[in-house]
Amino acid sequence: MRHLYTWSGILVVVFFSVVGDILIARAMKQVGDVHAIVKHSGVWTVVGRVLSNSNFFLGVTAMAVAFFSLLFALSWGDVSLVAPAAASLTFIGNAFAAKIFLHERVDRRRWIAAVLVAGGVALLAG
Repeated sequence: MRHLYTWSGILVVVFFSVVGDILIARAMKQVGDVHAIVKHSGVWTVVGRVLSNSNFFLGVTAMAVAFFSLLFALSWGDVSLVAPAAASLTFIGNAFAAKIFLHERVDRRRWIAAVLVAGGVALLAG
């Protein structure tokens, strides 16, 4: 049963990490080129734009849920499984989510890397 809890915790971490990453990436794309804004209007303009973006706050909330889920997963499983599995599955999830939700170009090299990472997770799980 503990094994089921560990993998459930890992999947929750991965889900909320991916959601948080995508929402924060979307927020920063909406804010615009930070360097150009700082150069033209100052750092406080950037801070104001970031803090007025709802995607930013939703993303931070999702990342907080991911962090606390990680604490639960670590209480159920070994760090040598939980940390690498959560990180690598998040990498795979981010590639898919970036392609689907942000319409980013994910090239063949990144897909190959995702497959290799998935193989590593399979080795960890076995």
